[in-house]
Amino acid sequence: MRLVILVAALAVLAGGPAAAQAAGGLQDTSSVEPTGHRIIQLSIEIPAPPSEVWSALTTSEGWRRLGVSFAEVDFRTGGMIETGYAPGATAGAPGNIRNQIVAYVPGRMLAIRNVQAPPGFPHAAEFAETATVMELDPVGDDRTRLTLTATGFAPGPAFDTLYGFFLRGNGQTLEMLRDSFATD
Repeated sequence: MRLVILVAALAVLAGGPAAAQAAGGLQDTSSVEPTGHRIIQLSIEIPAPPSEVWSALTTSEGWRRLGVSFAEVDFRTGGMIETGYAPGATAGAPGNIRNQIVAYVPGRMLAIRNVQAPPGFPHAAEFAETATVMELDPVGDDRTRLTLTATGFAPGPAFDTLYGFFLRGNGQTLEMLRDSFATD
């Protein structure tokens, strides 16, 4: 669930935006809207062409790059990205994470929304009110800037927890994705 998220993906609480790092490093340009709603926006340069990064985001094999034991992608608007971290996870298992594909632009943008968090996941109902958009931009011949934007983090304690959780978790997932290509 690290990529919602890359989502789907989950991690521990974290603080506010961090400063941009060296080339290829994670950049945090998260912000707060005048309404108090927070937006997570993280980007990273990946050492692979956009077509390979797109495949990692839109195929079962690609999601397995992120260390899930089970991944199944029904890639279409309204389709699902289902992942499971438990050993022996199978399709439909209650502990799996399910993200619905809301929209996409082939090779450039993927928007998802969580429809099933694992049992016991804190604030699952509030999490379902958020959405995640992943955008790919070519950087030279064989590199891609991947920007993940997660919206819907309203003011309040439940969303405070979720925001911190996914700020850190999505950042770790982007770094894991980058590192998986660095070793290819």
